[in-house]
Amino acid sequence: MTKKRRSFSPEFKQEAASLVLDQNYTFTEAARSLGVAESSIRAWVKQLAQEREGITPKGKALTPDQRRIQELEARCKRLEQEKNILKKATALLMSDEINPTR
Repeated sequence: MTKKRRSFSPEFKQEAASLVLDQNYTFTEAARSLGVAESSIRAWVKQLAQEREGITPKGKALTPDQRRIQELEARCKRLEQEKNILKKATALLMSDEINPTR
């Protein structure tokens, strides 16, 4: 029988990391009180500390500000891709007008 992997919301992870960073819990105390692995707490604390320093994480962000930054970065990337497609399409259409194949 396989063990089902638990998933936690970004809000839960942020609150768990805040126990260590803001309320001076040890990693072990926070892990025990929340019923999660100590390694998870350590990872969340590291990520939250980085986010507070303004570093945008590769994975899902914990803080609302960093989540918004990730959304905006994804939107910018998509818009850049669309712009490049339109540039290529315009160049192709312009070349067809200059050199008609008929």
